Amino acid sequence: MGETKPGIKSMRKSVAAQQQHQHYHKREVAQAQVHPVPGAEVLELQEYVAVGDSGDLEATAPRSPQLKLTARTREAHPTTRRRKVSDETKEEIQEEDEATLRELLVSTHRKSQIPALIEGLTFFLSYAILAAVLGMLQFGYNTGVINAPEVNIENFMKDVYKSRYGEDIQDDSVKLLYSLAVSIFAIGGMLGGFCGGMIANRFGRKGGLLLNNLLGIVGAVLMGCTKLSQLYEFLFLGRFIIGVNCGLNTSLVPMYISEIAPLNLRGGLGTVNQLAVTVGLLLSQVLGIEQILGTDEGWPVLLGLAVCPPILQLVLLPWCPESPRYLLITRQWEEEARRALRRLRASNQVEEDIEEMRAEERAQQAEATISMMELICSPTLRSPLIIGVVMQLSQQLSGINAVFYYSTLLFISSGLTEESAKFATIGIGAIMVGMTLVSIPLMDRTGRRTLHLYGLGGMFIFSIFITISFLIKEMIDWMSYLSVVSVLSFVVFFAVGPGSIPWMITAELFSQGPRPAAMSIAVLINWMANFLVGIGFPTMKNSLENYTFLPFSAFLAVFWIFTYKKVPETKNKTFEEILALFRHGNGRSMEETSVSKETDVSGMVESDQKL
Repeated sequence: MGETKPGIKSMRKSVAAQQQHQHYHKREVAQAQVHPVPGAEVLELQEYVAVGDSGDLEATAPRSPQLKLTARTREAHPTTRRRKVSDETKEEIQEEDEATLRELLVSTHRKSQIPALIEGLTFFLSYAILAAVLGMLQFGYNTGVINAPEVNIENFMKDVYKSRYGEDIQDDSVKLLYSLAVSIFAIGGMLGGFCGGMIANRFGRKGGLLLNNLLGIVGAVLMGCTKLSQLYEFLFLGRFIIGVNCGLNTSLVPMYISEIAPLNLRGGLGTVNQLAVTVGLLLSQVLGIEQILGTDEGWPVLLGLAVCPPILQLVLLPWCPESPRYLLITRQWEEEARRALRRLRASNQVEEDIEEMRAEERAQQAEATISMMELICSPTLRSPLIIGVVMQLSQQLSGINAVFYYSTLLFISSGLTEESAKFATIGIGAIMVGMTLVSIPLMDRTGRRTLHLYGLGGMFIFSIFITISFLIKEMIDWMSYLSVVSVLSFVVFFAVGPGSIPWMITAELFSQGPRPAAMSIAVLINWMANFLVGIGFPTMKNSLENYTFLPFSAFLAVFWIFTYKKVPETKNKTFEEILALFRHGNGRSMEETSVSKETDVSGMVESDQKL
């Protein structure tokens, strides 16, 4: 049998010495154990739980898996000859091998977490997420519910106006009233989003969600009673209140989910927010067709069904724990935080989570809770704040809400009948749900930044196709179908990236202290852009006609360049690691440095194996 290579042999001896003389610390990421088999080469990595010298597994084992190097024998090549190495050379090789091994293990530990989507997803964590995302389902439902019954609502407004004033209202005035009913939802959303951080700190994430459900119930009841009362003002007031409810949800729900999710599941579970939005959107579109509730008698029921998600959340959420981060860092209730973590993780081994939160708390003690004005004025936090704001704008100014609010009108303009246009609108909701499901495993495998770039790029391309199909629809009969395909493809790429990533990345860019203020600012900007698109798109369509989507194309190009240049990758990074990117300079440069470093380590290991 051939001799063991000096590099591997010295590395094995070094690691064996560490095993005999050092305790395994539960916060260490990588320690290695190599079986002393003659002629062995490192061929595979396995996971193990480190045990201290005392042998007490329960007391010392960390929750997350650590790594072990195992070896199996392999005969060296017949031409391999013994090499004499001086003591100095052995020491140099030993130091190099130890450094390479540590970096390899750290890198492999990160990569091993990516495909483990199910690991750590306990039943109770799933239940808590399901209960929380009902708030995002409410947001999706009320975004799409106003679309299908547009004609029915306008007819109701005409009848009420004539019964009041004895004369017919002009068509332009009816269109304006309907646009107000659409966009006042976003005004309420702005108010709710602005108050989200304050509510989160005052009542907690869970407590804020429970109180918010009262607003959802009141708003839904007002909308459902609109026709019965013969007051279209009830519709405006109900849409405004339900907007406040949804604005608070868009701030509180992502914050709650990101704080209860384990690090390796944070990306995939964050996508559940967008999945709930798309399910609510699809549900509103299906119920809004003429065969179900899209009639003159059924549309008040359609709007009033928005009462269901808050009632269901009031039943389910009280059984869920408060955010452990909020309990430990904001309230300083360590025992309650431990109890919440034990329930969420289905394990008594929660020390690693506690230590991570303690480290975050120590790092932010100087800044404590930060107000919105302090956040804006902070030089360190200005870059992540700008990124969070632009990410929210990239979602709303991409043109997607023009599709959600007015897709039926768009399809009719492209040459479809009214009935076909409504079914095409259902296709939008179905594609949103399907693609969001596809993006869940991709989120932690591909990364937030990469998916956002793919999404923006695809939306840019198909926004151009939408414009082309509008321009030549009268010359070629089948162009109406190209328009439908282009709009559906536009929605596909929105679901891949811009649909979920802005909500997630804003929570990930900030530590506990500035996070509520940052979420409030980002959500406020999101809803403001939502309002501008909702109120301005009909006017823009009348002015630009077939060129309606060109402004959105320009915005998409700008947002793609900004994401490529400025947005860091947050995949599998703790909040402190993300903040360190901005402390040391440009986020993207730091990310490239990290990727380059991991590549160099892998290359060194491969070279050592090929010797």
